[in-house]
Amino acid sequence: MFRINRLGRALLAACATALLAPSLAVTQDRDNQEVSSYVLTDAGLAKYTKATKNLAALPARPQGNCDEDDSTDSQSLDQVTAKLNAVPGARAAIQSAGMTTREYLVFNFSIFQNGLVAWALSQPGGKLPPGTSKANVDFYTRHAAEIEKLGALKKDGECDAQTDEE
Repeated sequence: MFRINRLGRALLAACATALLAPSLAVTQDRDNQEVSSYVLTDAGLAKYTKATKNLAALPARPQGNCDEDDSTDSQSLDQVTAKLNAVPGARAAIQSAGMTTREYLVFNFSIFQNGLVAWALSQPGGKLPPGTSKANVDFYTRHAAEIEKLGALKKDGECDAQTDEE
């Protein structure tokens, strides 16, 4: 079992919305294309890891209504980027790792998307969806344990989502 902090929940909700919901707007199509065409690399993972640890080290924010805070339905990548940049210290934490906030989110969404595909491929009859990079899925599979450890970062006082891992 692992816990996801408020930021993680917001990112997860944004991933689900941005990547899994049917795209109705041109902006969402562009965002989906940007995430789908992003190339996962070891250098990118190193920056993403540092940025994630920097974000986890930020002071805990006062706990509010977590359900309201995570309302990312139909938000564009630009909107989610602006929302993350509005968190005190978040932009600096990400930039100090060598990424922009947008790149951090695109990397995060790509990891999420390729993780879902890796899981689907592990199921009987699983096939690579059209337009999906096998290299990115393989990258996720090689680094799954490392990526999972990043998901375990948690700050006290933030909203928790408990997920069973089996």
